[in-house]
Amino acid sequence: MAAVTDLTRDLAAIPSHDDETDAGDFIEAWLREETDADVTRDGVGNVIARRNTNPDANESVALVGHHDVVPPDESQIANGEYVVEERDGRLYGRGAADMKGAVAAAMCAFRDTDPTVELVFASFVGEEIGGEGARHAIDEGFSPDYAIVGEGTTGYSAPGTTDVAVAHKGRRASTITAHGTAAHASEPEAGENAVYTACKAVEMVCEIDAPSTDVFGERVRGSVVVTEIEGGSAWNVIPESCSITVDERTIPGERAPLAAVEDSGRVEWTVDQDLPPMACDDEAFAEAVRAAAADAQEGEPELVTKPHATDAGWLAEAGVTCVICGPAEQGEAHTKDESVSLAVLDRCYETYRGAVESIGR
Repeated sequence: MAAVTDLTRDLAAIPSHDDETDAGDFIEAWLREETDADVTRDGVGNVIARRNTNPDANESVALVGHHDVVPPDESQIANGEYVVEERDGRLYGRGAADMKGAVAAAMCAFRDTDPTVELVFASFVGEEIGGEGARHAIDEGFSPDYAIVGEGTTGYSAPGTTDVAVAHKGRRASTITAHGTAAHASEPEAGENAVYTACKAVEMVCEIDAPSTDVFGERVRGSVVVTEIEGGSAWNVIPESCSITVDERTIPGERAPLAAVEDSGRVEWTVDQDLPPMACDDEAFAEAVRAAAADAQEGEPELVTKPHATDAGWLAEAGVTCVICGPAEQGEAHTKDESVSLAVLDRCYETYRGAVESIGR
């Protein structure tokens, strides 16, 4: 569909890694010109639009994306502008896959769909830095009954197939800090070595069995990994402090018992970031989206899980029933060769339309 391709190209050309304002301006102006929706721009820059808001529409479905991107590679920017190229049926450029292509497909589907439910479009800011836009919108009352989040699900069950994710992991980043007493290294017994204490904490982390769970028959497994260790001030000083960074991939409903490493006065544990996991709580909704995805492609999509945290985690935590379905393929996002298939963009447009139109009928 030329409209989706053109819109993706226009969006992907707008720099939005430091400041999402211009991309938000473009989305807002397009929605006001192309639709009769109630379009709003909130205090942080989220663009939210609503159609079919009459009282008979007793359910609401949202098509959700984000228009911020990670910083571009040097090859993806020229004269302060993003470089966007089309070749071999793909569109190349920062944000093409993550996730301006999905936003464009959702915008066109939002315009073209004839819903019986209230239809919501939302493009958030700050997804790449912890979901700041989604969290603000939720705090301000954003709470559709259902949401299709357009993060990438292509190529999970089979190459080229666009699947429907019913769960994803979250991420809890934390720091374990061991405290000791400094002394000259020639008299180690005069101090307490914080590195040794930290190593005992690392052993405890290694012994933790990360939890796992099932979502509609799909297994989601968490993980707990020590990723950094830092301590000491000089080669001849017993270290009085040592810190350990832990990357934990969380699952819906359970967390690893990291607090067990704490030891009053000697070891403390602090959480630095906690991005929530997501699990769909309505199998009928997930199957409706999967059926729409099946109608839009030759392959047979499956219900799958994603390893990465998305804004769907914040929405699910707030009580929104979510699935994820989008054009980006595994390994495409955040790369210097980031690209998106134009054919899969059209597929996602058809999937979004089909899913929305099937709900409430």
